Amino acid sequence: MATTFRCILHGSFSKHFDFMKEAYNTFSAAGIEVLAPKQGEIAAFEDGFAVFEDERGQDPRLIELLYLHNLKKLGENGFSYFVNPGGYLGRSASYELGIAQITNTRCFFRNKLADHPAYVHKNSLWKPEQLVDYIVTHNALPSPLIKRNERTIHELWEDLMVPGSVVATGAIIEHQPRSTRTEKEILLVKTHKWGNRYSMVGGKVRRNERLHQTLLRELKEETGLSGEIGAHVCTFDQLKDSGYYQAGVQHIFVDNIVKVKSKRVTLNDEAQDYIWTTPSDALKYLDIEPNAKTTVELYARQVGPLSRHADDKPLTAVRKRHQRRNGHHHTSRDKAFAVNRLFGQWQNLVSDLYRTPEIIAKSLHPAE
Repeated sequence: MATTFRCILHGSFSKHFDFMKEAYNTFSAAGIEVLAPKQGEIAAFEDGFAVFEDERGQDPRLIELLYLHNLKKLGENGFSYFVNPGGYLGRSASYELGIAQITNTRCFFRNKLADHPAYVHKNSLWKPEQLVDYIVTHNALPSPLIKRNERTIHELWEDLMVPGSVVATGAIIEHQPRSTRTEKEILLVKTHKWGNRYSMVGGKVRRNERLHQTLLRELKEETGLSGEIGAHVCTFDQLKDSGYYQAGVQHIFVDNIVKVKSKRVTLNDEAQDYIWTTPSDALKYLDIEPNAKTTVELYARQVGPLSRHADDKPLTAVRKRHQRRNGHHHTSRDKAFAVNRLFGQWQNLVSDLYRTPEIIAKSLHPAE
């Protein structure tokens, strides 16, 4: 494996230590570094707490906290593995599970939990040998899979993992038209997360994830598109008057241009609708949530106005919608009526031209 993987083993030392040693040997043989527990045998049980020889006489709380501090050493490709034959986890391991989950550590389990109601996604159950085979084959950890009927539970679980600061990336997804004289179009999505208003594609940066990784992951998950990250647009704190501000949480947006070659969008369940439009039309016609609107305004200033007059631009989808809503859209029936009216006016004009000599004669020789 080119990538370094690390793990911590959790479980009941009194009931399942032999199973934990088997998992230790399986992971170590595959090149996965096991940070804890240490190799060796249990020396004693002090007040029901298993200790190794060098831990004798120590405060169990200190032993536990030192064990949990290994979570900080896991890194980007680290995970916790819970050895729970028959589903039994135990008190100490249950406590460790809570700490691991709240710090957004990837957690995997030998068996389905039976002794308490912790939430785990459906792709988290792996025997040690199966997990090793997956990691060796894919050079990555298994991705979370969320059951349709557990999405609300998963969202509530994720909401608990809120640190003092939340960093989110946003994408001005830009499609370059064939003509350089035409204004570039950007992609906006309508989502219930922002009160069914239009916003940008983006999301929270996960633990051990880089900004560019978050941006491209969110792009793929929410739209099915692949792209190339371009210039930085802005970084700012969530607007207090946006209607979505949460006191006590510093929410930081880092927004970049992402250039795409395709306009074929496949939405996931996070958005209900999308639209490709120019930034000028978006700002003029769309109801955009305030944070995203700030970024679109800054982007529009950066790209600058075109020499071509706005009214000469081809109609974008958003301008067509606006015209329909405001009675400017002409149906085929309207067009037929307009043609007939012009034809009638033309007939009247021709008739008047033919009658002109008669009208002139009457004016020269009025009736006596």
